[in-house]
Amino acid sequence: MRDRPFISANFAITADGRISTRNFTPADFSSKRDKRRLVEIRAKCDAVMVSAKTASADNMTMGLPAEELRAARVEQGMAPYPTRVLLTNSGRISPQLRIFTKDFSPIVIFSTERMPAEVRAALASKATLHLHPGKHVDLHEMFRTLRREHGVKRLVCEGGAQIFRALVEAQLLDELYLTMTPRIFGGRRAPTLTGIASTFLTPSSRLKLREFSPVDGECFLRYTMAR
Repeated sequence: MRDRPFISANFAITADGRISTRNFTPADFSSKRDKRRLVEIRAKCDAVMVSAKTASADNMTMGLPAEELRAARVEQGMAPYPTRVLLTNSGRISPQLRIFTKDFSPIVIFSTERMPAEVRAALASKATLHLHPGKHVDLHEMFRTLRREHGVKRLVCEGGAQIFRALVEAQLLDELYLTMTPRIFGGRRAPTLTGIASTFLTPSSRLKLREFSPVDGECFLRYTMAR
């Protein structure tokens, strides 16, 4: 048995490789078809994960709005909604985020012991906290905990770029869903899939194309990682 979940990532990017604007505005530049695909991918997973920054910027609840998808999950013996996972190294997360106003599924937060005491107290009744020593969450241990303690066998990461880069560098990513949209943002500070342009990944990673689907100006791609 695997000691961690099968991990996917799902992103929409512009033709020049940006996942957002330089102001990190909500990622709302893909089609209705792509947004439907996003929830279909969520529906296949036991958990959906984003950074606390992404949850805030996109005003997310990380739910599953399509009733038929929830019903299909129940028929398969799954919970109606995936578990929601938030990641923040700094622990600076507002207890007032929209995600905390919805209780349709468990919320699990991974952070470090840097999380302020007042934030811990405010979140104690809203989520399960796992606080790691040091400045950064141990990703390998995080995923082992999700598998062992929360029953997560399949997880999809929906942002942001720093998490995606960390997953690739730690060789934890198994699959990538990518929608290329007919938009161009430009800008030196607009983040790419691996964040603001900076250092090379070490080592670089190779992908295997498994699906290619151009529709109405967008192109949906599915890759698996070539180990």
